Amino acid sequence: MRQVAALPYRSSGSAVDAPVSILLVTSRETKRWVIPKGNLPSGDAPHAAAAVEAEEEAGVRGAVCPTPLGSYRYRKRRSSGASVMLDVDVFPLAVSQELPSWKEGAERERRWFSLAQAADAVEEADLADLIRSFGAAEFNRAARRGSMLGAIAQKSKVGPMFAWFQSLLPRTGNFFELFEAHSTSICAAANALSRLLEGGPAMRDNIREIHERESDADNVIREVLTTVRRTFLTPFDRGAITSLIAAMDDAIDEMQAAASAIDLYELTEFDQEMKDMAAIIVDAARITAEALPLLRDVGVNGGRLHELTERLVRMEGHADEIHAAGLKKAFSRYGQTDTLRFIVAREIYKHLERITDSFEDVANEIDDIVIDHS
Repeated sequence: MRQVAALPYRSSGSAVDAPVSILLVTSRETKRWVIPKGNLPSGDAPHAAAAVEAEEEAGVRGAVCPTPLGSYRYRKRRSSGASVMLDVDVFPLAVSQELPSWKEGAERERRWFSLAQAADAVEEADLADLIRSFGAAEFNRAARRGSMLGAIAQKSKVGPMFAWFQSLLPRTGNFFELFEAHSTSICAAANALSRLLEGGPAMRDNIREIHERESDADNVIREVLTTVRRTFLTPFDRGAITSLIAAMDDAIDEMQAAASAIDLYELTEFDQEMKDMAAIIVDAARITAEALPLLRDVGVNGGRLHELTERLVRMEGHADEIHAAGLKKAFSRYGQTDTLRFIVAREIYKHLERITDSFEDVANEIDDIVIDHS
C-alpha cells in the first residue's frame, strides 16, 4: 500500500547555507512526531494530495514539488488488529503561509524543528535519513574549508607577515563566494515566481522582485567573468567556471522572461501545470544552492554532489512530462476557440521549461567538474 506525505520546510534566511527548518505534527492517537501524510485519493496527483494533507494536518500552504524527495516505509496497525506495511512518497513543500486555524488543529500539535532535531524526533529510520539529507546546512558549512595557507597562518601566529607573503602569490579569485551569491538570487527569484503564479494582489511586487534579483545576478556574472580574466590560478578550468555560471544565469534569465510575459499579457490566472512546474523550479534552486558550496572540496563531496545532480536531472524529466500535459490541456481548451489564449499559455510554458532545462545544464556542469577533479 502507498501513501503520500508533505515535508514542510522553510529557510531561516536568504544565505545559501541558511539553516533549514522542518515542520512536524503529532499523530492523533499516539502523539508521536510525524510529517503530514495520508492515502492517495483516486484520480488525484500525488503531490497535490500531499499538499492537501499538509493543509489539513499542519495548517500550512506553499509550493509543493511534484517530484518526490524519496520514500520511507512504516507499519500501521488497523482497527482489525492487523499490522500492514505502508510505503510513503515524500514531497518537499516550501511553506509560504501558516494558517492560524486548520481542520485538525484541535487534534494535533505542530512545531518547527532543525533538520537534526526533526530527524531525531521521528521514529521511522528511512524518514530520518530523508530529513537529514534534505538541505544539510551543517554539511555545507563543513565544506567551507579555509585555504591551507590561511590555516598555517592561524596556527603559526605569523598573521601580518604571512599576509604580506600571501599578497605576493598568484590570485585565485573568490569564485565560490560568487557562485553562492548568484544562487541566492536564483532561489529568491524562484520563490517569487512561484508566488507570482498563485495570482492575487501581490503579483506586481513579485514581478518587480524577479527583475531585481535578475539584475543582482547579472552583477555577479560580470564579476565572475572579470575575475576569470584577471586570475592567474583558478580552482577549476576557466571553461568550467564560465559554463557553470552561464547555466545558472540562463535559469534566472528565463525566470525574468516568464515574469515579463505575464506582465505583458496581463495574466492573472494560471494552469495547475504551470504552478507544478514552478514548484519544481523552487526545489531545483534549493538543490543548486546546496550543491555549490560542496564544490570547495570536490574530492570529499563528490558522492553528495552526484546525488544532488541526479535529482536535478530527474526533476527536469518530470517537468517535461508536466509541460507536455499542460500544453495538451491548453490546446484542448483553447486551440479551437481562443487561439491567442493558447499562444500566450504556450509562451509561459516555454519559459518554464527552459528554466528547468537550465537547471539540468547546471547539474551537467557540476558533474563534469566532479569527474575532472575528484
